[in-house]
Amino acid sequence: MALFNLSSVSDALQDVSDDTKGVSFVGLARKWETEENVKEVVEAINKCPHLNFLNLEGNTLGCEAAKHIGEALKKHPEFKRAIWKDLFTGRMKTEIPPALIDLSQGIMFANAQLTVLDLSDNALGPNGMTGLVDLIKSSSCYSLEELRLMNCGLGITGAKMLAKSLGECYKGSVIAGKPMELKVFAAGRNRLENDGAKALSAVFEDIQTLEEITIPQNGIYHQGMAALAEALKKNPNMKIINFNDNTITSRGAEVLAEAFYAIENLIEINLGDCLLKDEGGQTLSDVLADCHPDLEVVNLSGNEIGPEVGIALANSMGPKESLKKFLLDSNQFGDEGVEQIQQIMEDFGKLDVLSIEDDEGLADDEDCDEENDETEEGEEEEDYEEENEDDEEVVITGVSNLSESKFETSLDNSILLNSTKIDEDDPVAEFCNAKEPKLVDFEKITDEDKLIAIKDFLSNATEDDYLTHLVFTILKLSSISEESKEAQQIALELFKEAFEYAKTKDRLKSVRNFFLIQLGLLKSEEKMFKPKYDIKSCRAALENAINNNSIPDEEKTIFECFLNAAK
Repeated sequence: MALFNLSSVSDALQDVSDDTKGVSFVGLARKWETEENVKEVVEAINKCPHLNFLNLEGNTLGCEAAKHIGEALKKHPEFKRAIWKDLFTGRMKTEIPPALIDLSQGIMFANAQLTVLDLSDNALGPNGMTGLVDLIKSSSCYSLEELRLMNCGLGITGAKMLAKSLGECYKGSVIAGKPMELKVFAAGRNRLENDGAKALSAVFEDIQTLEEITIPQNGIYHQGMAALAEALKKNPNMKIINFNDNTITSRGAEVLAEAFYAIENLIEINLGDCLLKDEGGQTLSDVLADCHPDLEVVNLSGNEIGPEVGIALANSMGPKESLKKFLLDSNQFGDEGVEQIQQIMEDFGKLDVLSIEDDEGLADDEDCDEENDETEEGEEEEDYEEENEDDEEVVITGVSNLSESKFETSLDNSILLNSTKIDEDDPVAEFCNAKEPKLVDFEKITDEDKLIAIKDFLSNATEDDYLTHLVFTILKLSSISEESKEAQQIALELFKEAFEYAKTKDRLKSVRNFFLIQLGLLKSEEKMFKPKYDIKSCRAALENAINNNSIPDEEKTIFECFLNAAK
């Protein structure tokens, strides 16, 4: 794909051959918000006679702009490669799903057959995945060959959502008589962990056409590696494996070695920083000595491997005629060990492919590798799980830090309204100020029109606090709405008022995100926070508000994305 300097819309058009025709705005740092400022992209798409690819990498795309790009894509059934890396810089996490939905709808409407989908370096998280699932499981992805989601913060939940969508896509493609032939899967730095790796492995076992799997830095231990190893066995055309910086240990090396015997075409193996130690290194040395003659790149750096195993590895790799890079940096060979390994590679005429820098010297103790593996793995996994025990929902930035009022710092309870006009025995005050809503407290309100009574009570709040108390009151009414139709109806009316008021104060995003947090759909930045309301009932009340047009159209799609993802 040729690069260019954009000076006009025509510069965005790439027209060299059928495979390289398309539109590129790569690396221009554009901020596309409205129809007007995304006009250049839409025009370039409309003027492209054969839109093979659309490269928008290195820009930032808003919801309205995405809608117009999606409309333009509806006219291009020939579209194949969506290259949308680093496309949502500075966007709230709630902006990404609707933008992806609009882009996806354009592709699906055109019945385009994607071969490449690259959304790397976007802070998608599980929330962002809600905007992708429909596309990935659609017929537009039956033809998908490359799926790249590097550094997207998917987490376990996002990985499971991705696996489910891919699985549905594969099954649909089989029924359609054209099974998906996914060749490249790249999802490094996503905190997939064991559960995410297991979910994806099950899909890879079905697909059986993978040639490259790149998933470094994902907190995967030997249990996850065991699942991946089984998947590797079912993909005989595998050529590139990158599991760098996962905690494989000797146990993981054993199951991977079994898989390596089952696949014969590997050209690149990256198991750097995987805590293999001597036992794991020796296991791999044995299998590499026996097979994979076409290996070009092997990375075993940073694995605490000692000199004897390092020498064994050198002897197993030296005869590989195609070897271009053999990385053994940052191990524990000692000066003499390094010299011996260098001599072996020189004898094979391969010294120039060896990298053996930053050696850490011989290990201080000679404890059994297996004992060390168990101790270190147990400690690291326990610490990791404690640190990320709530990682099934992505953290949203910019909610509790807005400091516009007490609203964003009142996650646990509404602050009591302070006014000499309020009667402490007033049942309305008692219900609205209760820490936990109860139907019995709501029924104590004897006013003929409870809605007016509640509004009158809330009017005692200061202007800065009014929205805070209004939202908490909605949550309390929503929490009992499945028990009381009257509470449900009042919540419906207050939903409408809350969003209308928030719009006048330019605080729609704050209100929206606050509701999402309280309903357990987004994780709060306050680690100890847990929703105190009946989440099931509150979500039902929110759906009721959506269905009855109590929420602005621009917010509906976002709420629907999160609610659908939670089902």
